[in-house]
Amino acid sequence: MGSRGSRSGVSDKGITYGKEYKTLFTVDNIKFVQPTKPGSTPVPLETMSAGKNRVYALVNNRGVLKSIVFYDKQGKKRRQIDLTHDHDRGNPHVHIGYDIQHDRKHIPLTTSDKAYVAKVTRIWREENGKK
Repeated sequence: MGSRGSRSGVSDKGITYGKEYKTLFTVDNIKFVQPTKPGSTPVPLETMSAGKNRVYALVNNRGVLKSIVFYDKQGKKRRQIDLTHDHDRGNPHVHIGYDIQHDRKHIPLTTSDKAYVAKVTRIWREENGKK
């Protein structure tokens, strides 16, 4: 997960890799992760994962799905679906690439996005016995 995920070493900002998130479980290319400390943790900007086109489902410390983040073949963030963060513009919504400026136009979910959210939510519930 790059500078905040499941890699060893230290980033150029002095952050020890693998300390910000912990992996809960993985299904196909979807890795469910949770912050290791309470409070808000930014989504990973890049991934060093061997599995390219990785998808991270971020779960907050209360066990609620917060975001689904998609990465390309180079491990760069390409799309983020925010499920719980409103930004006063609708919930859920999409950010493209690294554009997470909250003053930009709200991008609603496509039909494909909605189906993917349903899939990730179903997996999360099944893995946690919340059927």
